[in-house]
Amino acid sequence: MVTIRLTRRGGKKAPFYHVVATDNRKRQGGRTLEQLGLFNPIARGKEIRLRLDVARIDHWLSTGAKPSERVAALVAEYRKQQVAA
Repeated sequence: MVTIRLTRRGGKKAPFYHVVATDNRKRQGGRTLEQLGLFNPIARGKEIRLRLDVARIDHWLSTGAKPSERVAALVAEYRKQQVAA
């Protein structure tokens, strides 16, 4: 089954995540099917905190992919930001 989840990048005490579609049997930092966005929880100033390719996420969800809890919350937050803008 395909899962949409976060994979950690970045250094020590500087987390940075990619939102990816991956086979749930693969390890967390392993090979992915597609990169769907990024999440920077410690973004400051003009840095991008959250960027998602919503069209591709919708495609994966329509094919049966399951998002992790954190990704589902991030997608909902991103959609709310897009409506407000």
